[in-house]
Amino acid sequence: MAQRRTPGLRKRGGLWHIQKQVKGYGSIYESTGTADLREAERYLAHRLNEIRQVVTYGERPVVTFRKAAEKFLNENAHLKSLERSGYSLDVVMPYIGDLSLEQVHNESVAKFKADRLRAGITSGTINKDLASVRRILNLAARVWRHGNGMTYLATPPLIQMVKGPARQPYPLTWTEQGKLFAELPPHLERMALFMVNTGLREGELCGLQWHWEVKVPELDTSVFILPETKNGQQRVVVINHIARHVLESQRGTHADYVFTYEGNPILRMNASAWRKARKRVGLEQVRVHDLRHTFGHRLRAAGVSFEDRQDLLGHKSERITTHYSAPELDQLLKAAHAICEKRPATVLRVVSEKSRAKVGQRVGQKDSARGSAR
Repeated sequence: MAQRRTPGLRKRGGLWHIQKQVKGYGSIYESTGTADLREAERYLAHRLNEIRQVVTYGERPVVTFRKAAEKFLNENAHLKSLERSGYSLDVVMPYIGDLSLEQVHNESVAKFKADRLRAGITSGTINKDLASVRRILNLAARVWRHGNGMTYLATPPLIQMVKGPARQPYPLTWTEQGKLFAELPPHLERMALFMVNTGLREGELCGLQWHWEVKVPELDTSVFILPETKNGQQRVVVINHIARHVLESQRGTHADYVFTYEGNPILRMNASAWRKARKRVGLEQVRVHDLRHTFGHRLRAAGVSFEDRQDLLGHKSERITTHYSAPELDQLLKAAHAICEKRPATVLRVVSEKSRAKVGQRVGQKDSARGSAR
């Protein structure tokens, strides 16, 4: 006679899942993580015992960081920053994923910090990853609650960020732009040229859609109105002569997105083709975001006012920046056209002490090599 299965277990996708109502607590819907019935029954018994402790004594159930991260991702699917948060959680999960929320603190992420630094990852990138961890811990301590009313975590721990030199903006000279862009594959070259002439952020550029284009008959041109940007505001994107040429070359290639590759939207520019191209021309320090810095730098060099630069770059402002009259748009258009002309200009780069030491070390190594050769 076959042994009866414990009520509350259902097999889906090869694994046993709990689907059970518990009086005084509510519903449990979760995977046991195993295909073995006996192991699944032991897991169910363990969870029911945990819940009894909660209901009877008001104890806080144990939640792993992995479970909390899944909850965060499910609840924030609408956020534009979710892709970046997902990447951060992927890289940190091997270090703290199986720890309970109470076990995640500054010491438990110390190895993660050390390993990332040894791998050459910048402090800024590491801190973005840690920010996602801190966000989840803050929600666990202040927002999320169990069926007994207790928060997932008693108090959020202090997780210290990594201290390091901030990466300085690197606006390109016209010569550097020519060298770098010539090495890019055609689809990235067009995107880079559009970005350096509009100041779009990488995400805005990759997600640019045709139905955001708005005709301005009085000026015989068109602009793009982005529905929502990083700062939560709408943004008007003015198109100068060079950007217009790129735009028209893309028209008709895709029904929705302006920039695509082999018929699909491009998720990001900072991929292997970009990194290989900058390495070939000796500009490994140049980030995609530096194209936006280049646009801002050239506007300032052309004498464009601070207010107009803010509008053209889409910086957060108290002004209602999507309500422009034709003369106001014309003023911004003239400002954007002003950077189309190549102007001989020296870009002074302030070198930090750390960078200067690295340069000195490289020079010393070259001198030693020359001496050995002699």
